[in-house]
Amino acid sequence: MLLNYLKIAWRNLLRRKVFSFINIAGLAISLGCVLIIVLYVMDELSYDRHIPGYERIYRVTQTVTFNGRSGDDIAMSDMMGPILKREYAEVEHFSRIASYGDPVLVQKGSSFFSEKVIAHVDSTFFQVFALPALDGNPAAALSEPNTVVITAAVAEKYFGTTRAAGRMLNIREGKEVKAYKVDAVIRNIPQNTHFRYDMYFSMKNFAYEWGRLGAMNFYTYVMLKKGVDPVAFSKKFSDGYISRYFFPEVLYKLLNIPSMEAFAKAGNSAAFWVMPLADIHFRSATAGEIRPAGNIRYVYIFSAIALFILLIACINFMNMTTALAAKRSREVGVRKALGTGRRELILQFLTESGLLAIVAFLLALGLAAVFIPAFNQLTGKEVSIGMLLQPQILPLLLVAPLLTGLLAGSYPALFLSAFRPIEALKGRVKSAGADSGLRRGLVVFQFATSIVLIVGTLVVYQQLYFIQHKNLGYNKDQVLVINGTGALNNDASAFRNEVLQLPGVKSGTLSSFLPVSNASRNSNMVAPSRAMKPDETFGMQEWYVDEDYIQTMGMEVLKGRGFSRDYGDKNVIIINEAAARRMGKGDPVGKMIFELSMGTSANGYTVVGVVKDFNYETLHQPVQPLGLILGTDISSAAFKITVNEHVDKLLQDIQGKWSSFAPGLPFSYNFLDKSFEEMYQGEQQVGRLALLFSSLAILIACLGIFGLATFMAEQRTREIGVRKVLGASAQSIVHLLNREFLRLVTAAFIIAVPVSWWMMNKWLADFEYRIRISWWVFAAAGATAILIALFTVSFQSVKAALTNPVKSLRSE
Repeated sequence: MLLNYLKIAWRNLLRRKVFSFINIAGLAISLGCVLIIVLYVMDELSYDRHIPGYERIYRVTQTVTFNGRSGDDIAMSDMMGPILKREYAEVEHFSRIASYGDPVLVQKGSSFFSEKVIAHVDSTFFQVFALPALDGNPAAALSEPNTVVITAAVAEKYFGTTRAAGRMLNIREGKEVKAYKVDAVIRNIPQNTHFRYDMYFSMKNFAYEWGRLGAMNFYTYVMLKKGVDPVAFSKKFSDGYISRYFFPEVLYKLLNIPSMEAFAKAGNSAAFWVMPLADIHFRSATAGEIRPAGNIRYVYIFSAIALFILLIACINFMNMTTALAAKRSREVGVRKALGTGRRELILQFLTESGLLAIVAFLLALGLAAVFIPAFNQLTGKEVSIGMLLQPQILPLLLVAPLLTGLLAGSYPALFLSAFRPIEALKGRVKSAGADSGLRRGLVVFQFATSIVLIVGTLVVYQQLYFIQHKNLGYNKDQVLVINGTGALNNDASAFRNEVLQLPGVKSGTLSSFLPVSNASRNSNMVAPSRAMKPDETFGMQEWYVDEDYIQTMGMEVLKGRGFSRDYGDKNVIIINEAAARRMGKGDPVGKMIFELSMGTSANGYTVVGVVKDFNYETLHQPVQPLGLILGTDISSAAFKITVNEHVDKLLQDIQGKWSSFAPGLPFSYNFLDKSFEEMYQGEQQVGRLALLFSSLAILIACLGIFGLATFMAEQRTREIGVRKVLGASAQSIVHLLNREFLRLVTAAFIIAVPVSWWMMNKWLADFEYRIRISWWVFAAAGATAILIALFTVSFQSVKAALTNPVKSLRSE
């Protein structure tokens, strides 16, 4: 029986080639999109879950509300890990990561190569993170200084093999070269990990003033013993740590707060807790993440898009099949007259839709495999079609075409099988054509979804344009950044001066701090008086720069002056407007600001100027207090240059200067505007994906509309012929056939406007600085939908209107 159903289904598909092609193409494209989105969602949800024992690994997090400001902090004191291991039996292992600092220079032959993705970790790191090893034993590594664990990529680069345990890497430190022993080689870190370091150095080589409870500079991880409740443990260790360490050593000595009661009475609070490793990618909202965190909202958005795209394709199938009902009415009538029951008819029609879905699904697998490389390049992912073969996904993969066929064919099967045999044989069955309320509703849903996607794409690109062109308070254009200048040591100033002599270089500065969120940061607590009143203290970024920093970055001094060598500036600071507001009323120029240390006001600075607020974090965050201090901490040089046809020659000249000061050291540079763009890589990916899937959704909807327009034109062949014989113009006939679809698109527009407005305002709420959605966005989306519908339908309408009426009437 099933074989007979399949034969009939195959013959019906071949008999109506155009409509079969439209249905199969629409389903194949939609299923291909769904497969790619499923891979994207799987990758996002799989972060850190490949690490053995991930369900017992947690990162220590601090939530603080102080002086009306609250937020999470993932940087901990260097003492946090040892205290947890020593005082809490629930902790099996701990490890810290220190990931800030200059890149290392690794020698290969007579040259040095800059390795930027590095970290210093405890010897227990690979006991917490049991990353797979290719050579050596990571769990026993890094217990001695001058040791390192490297990934397979680094081992291949410097040794030509992954069998490199026990071999030596020469690393330049200052003007000396030190030999580091490779303790182990691990597999390359997968993309879906919240950290991706290439080189892991022993913490014993990390230069740091240890034992500072008030300095938060380390990412701290713990592996809890089996059966430990993380919520109960968080409460237990938070209360104990705050009472024994955080209050006496930080709140009292640093902030001069007399008691926890006084701290809480002022509306402040502090708590420590552990965040599950698998939650870090989505739940972390801090600006200090090792890698940019994900956004679970995007997973929901693209999952919904996948569902809508699939529904649009299924709607096409339902519309086409029910529209063709009249042509199959006699078939149904004959079958019923011969004794075929409704159950058998339903099975027959579901078999047809299932066969079509299987063919479409096989094509979708091929389409997904072809376009996954382009998708990976577009999104920076590393997904593959093989991910669908995972045990938890494969069963769904096998039943997906059957479910799709059932979803697409359920209504047509019920509709067609309900025909009465006498009316069907007489051809009196009413087709689900232009008068079908359900068909109209489905078409409205299709175009409403398409309009929402168009509005979403326009708003995303508007916000990205706003980000790119907003006045940030500094000039990011034509700023060339030379990385690794700290390796020049005392020659850095001489190098800068040499470069300044080159034509096309306007100004230059030496610093370790740049106004992009992925650059170095240095934060401290400060107060406007030595009294250190708790309600006056606040956190502030402190950037060490030189006298030419403000000029090179194009910042605006609103009050006072900038740094100048003419004044012999010493112990002075330039603050931004946000810091000036926190200092209180009045002109801050000439006042003092104090950097807080344990029990004392360690450094006092005189405010000599106020710069206009500039966005040094992403536009998701408001501008926070910041101070610029003269210092010698240097890791990069930045030059304002003229970018023209001679820029390649200028880069060669700068590289020549670099080689004369640092022979054998790599010359590495980037442009500040490119670093700025990297801050919004996630939003850019969302924009590109939204554009891609919106276009595909519209294409699938157009296939359905095209098929319906073709069928309606065929159904009205006699009417069109009669109208033309009676003198109707081609224009009036086109208008007649297009009018129905224009009404449906208009209804879809009315529904889509409030839905898209609400959705995009929710998305924009994530940005502290954002656009307002203009009316023209909705008008443009509606006009686009109308033009697309008109173009699609008019192709068949014009064809029908230009047909010779004699031929059409003769055929009738």
